[in-house]
Amino acid sequence: GELVFDNQETTKNIIIPLFESDKEERDESFQIELSNPLGGATLGKINKTIVTIVNDEEFNGLVSRILNMTKANLEALELSKTSYMQQFIEAMNVNGGDLSTASFMDYILHFCSFFWKVLFAFIPPTHFFGGWPTFCISLGVIGFLTAIIGDLASIFGCLIGLEDSITAITLVAMGTSMPDTFASKTAAMMEKTADNSVGNVNGSNSVNVFLGLGLPWLLASIYHGIKGTTFVVPAGSLGFSVIIYTITAVIALLVLVGRRMIPSIGAELGGPKGSKIICSILFVILWVIYVLLSALQAKDIIKVHIGG
Repeated sequence: GELVFDNQETTKNIIIPLFESDKEERDESFQIELSNPLGGATLGKINKTIVTIVNDEEFNGLVSRILNMTKANLEALELSKTSYMQQFIEAMNVNGGDLSTASFMDYILHFCSFFWKVLFAFIPPTHFFGGWPTFCISLGVIGFLTAIIGDLASIFGCLIGLEDSITAITLVAMGTSMPDTFASKTAAMMEKTADNSVGNVNGSNSVNVFLGLGLPWLLASIYHGIKGTTFVVPAGSLGFSVIIYTITAVIALLVLVGRRMIPSIGAELGGPKGSKIICSILFVILWVIYVLLSALQAKDIIKVHIGG
């Protein structure tokens, strides 16, 4: 093309036609170079540039991540200035006091969680002693609430005639895993890769297995060793449940690997809408299969006994 600059003009627009393509949507790049100036004009040192047309889906995801990161950074700056008074004001008001943007659902959630919001407002603000009191007390509160959820679920299971093993893999598991779910969702939205989102799930499960089981068993073994008694915990239907869980977990991992290898998806998370829905439904089905088979075996409908 040809650009004609009038006297005192310093900018010009270039119209570039775009053609439809049947190929898979992806970023498109092309180079623009200025050459052969006439009329005494000269070119500067940089006379060429690369223009990239970003895929809409990737661009929207990038913008969403930038907005979420900006919001998180602003919230982090606000937290450093939060006082006890501000915490109680935000806990007692709908949507933290921002009524102009509060929806009907915000009002419902506020009244449902009012007690817990006020309770957690007693936790020290993050700027006290570098945030360590906040971290330690929050960890203690999480452990306390987890114990309450476990007891309530066990009582509820007794009322409706559910075995403890079924209650553990349904009510207790869902109640204690919701924080991990929201943490993984936040990581998936704010990070460019799936590492933090998937890693959060693996890290949480490793803590549950190695620390959540290992530490109590270690303390119980030491206690019984001092008392001179034998510490024995019957496995019950644990063997069958662990085998089913391992099979479904391997299938889930193979799905993640397959998503990365399929050219039209190319990632563990996200991708085309159809593949996202299919994978989500598949993972839910795996969970239902695991719970169903474990429950049937606990009810002795499936007669499989492993390890005794």
